[in-house]
Amino acid sequence: MNMGKIAVLIVDVQKALVEAHPYREEEFLQELKRVADGARKAGAEIIYVRHDGDAGDELESGTEGWNIHGAVEPKPGERIFDKNYNSAFLETDLEEYLKEKQITDLILMGMQTEYCMDSTCKAAFELGYGVVIPEGATTTYDNEFMSGEATVKFYETKIWDGRFADLMSVEEVLELLAR
Repeated sequence: MNMGKIAVLIVDVQKALVEAHPYREEEFLQELKRVADGARKAGAEIIYVRHDGDAGDELESGTEGWNIHGAVEPKPGERIFDKNYNSAFLETDLEEYLKEKQITDLILMGMQTEYCMDSTCKAAFELGYGVVIPEGATTTYDNEFMSGEATVKFYETKIWDGRFADLMSVEEVLELLAR
């Protein structure tokens, strides 16, 4: 795979969402941490996206649940973009920032698979970014129609891979970052 300048984008891994126990919660956090550590070691930028909920919402700005989860919290100097919509690009300065930094490719991780991850993946693709999704680095919850596991696998293999993104194992992503 031929990639340009890479950044890791971690979407909505916020305390309230993780504490609601999504599919593969512990494994998900471990995979995110492995990729983030690999990115830092390689000198790749890590960018966080945080959803701002309405007043009284579990993700209300400034509340404990709104904070990035401690397992993957930003290091000093790492950027956080706050958003009000599913897409990390809609009405944020993310695209402008990526252009300023000459970032051409994104390693996309986070939650929820069928909402903010899907919207952000498709928006990044439409804006011309190369997108890689590490397998197992997205999660969601069971719902009345599908289990969290089925939702994750469906989006990873049937929606994103080969269409909007390249699905790669975490090991492959770590090798990509180390190049």
